[in-house]
Amino acid sequence: MADYVISCCSTADVSMEWIQRRDISFIPFHVTVGGQEYADDFGQSIRPEELYKRMKAGETAVASGVTVDAFRKYFEEILAQGKDLIHVSVSSGISTSYNAAKLAKSDLSSRYPDRKIFVVDSLCASSGYGLLVDKLADLRDEGRSIGEILRYAEDNKGKIHHWFISSDLTYLSNSGRVSKMTGVFGNMLNICPLLDMNIEGKLIAKEKIRSKKKAMKRMLEKMIQYAEGRSNYKEKCFISHSLCEKDAREMAEMVEACFPQLNGGVQIYPIGAAIGAHTGPGTIAFFYWGDERKV
Repeated sequence: MADYVISCCSTADVSMEWIQRRDISFIPFHVTVGGQEYADDFGQSIRPEELYKRMKAGETAVASGVTVDAFRKYFEEILAQGKDLIHVSVSSGISTSYNAAKLAKSDLSSRYPDRKIFVVDSLCASSGYGLLVDKLADLRDEGRSIGEILRYAEDNKGKIHHWFISSDLTYLSNSGRVSKMTGVFGNMLNICPLLDMNIEGKLIAKEKIRSKKKAMKRMLEKMIQYAEGRSNYKEKCFISHSLCEKDAREMAEMVEACFPQLNGGVQIYPIGAAIGAHTGPGTIAFFYWGDERKV
């Protein structure tokens, strides 16, 4: 058993079964819906289906990140057990939680001088963030040291490609991820912007595509163009979605047909409450390993 703990935020958008099987520690974000606060804990406190149905019915969902104090208490529980810690944070380009984790680390370093505490800005989000943590768990299970895990994360986090599309831009517009004008006219004209995560870990719009089906095909084209090994891609591929599992499964079938050497079938997860508060229902997000992000 490793003498260190790999940790992440709940915004990695995987599943509780995955968290337990991969032996990953996590700290939850929170979301307030209809005046009631819930932990974003992989669907244990509020199921994704309930969240998105309530949002479609008109309830507002507001996500909140992890505070310095919450990180401090969470980290100390691990350090007090005599374990070293590497916490991989959701991208600093979309959340302040990375900075909060760094401040908590600073507070605890002098109190636990014999313990190693590392905080990594993943520059990733949703299940792309989960894909990075999954690889680190593989390396840990191979017997790699915490220092080797840290170096791998820093050297390779920019190689995870993120693509997002949504059939309803209302929520992305409300959260500022796309402009109000793009949201209004996009919904009117059935335009589905193709968004990705840039080198700074920020979500940006790359293309405007008419219809979700065409946007899904365009995401596949991007993977064919950029995936590690191209058609011989042998790594894993994750998809997350918000109340559109049928589309996610269709996307997965397209990927599996094009990449027969994929490491297992495409893994599909629901978009969690914190990320979902920004995306709303109708979003598909697609993640794989590829060329280093340049812009």
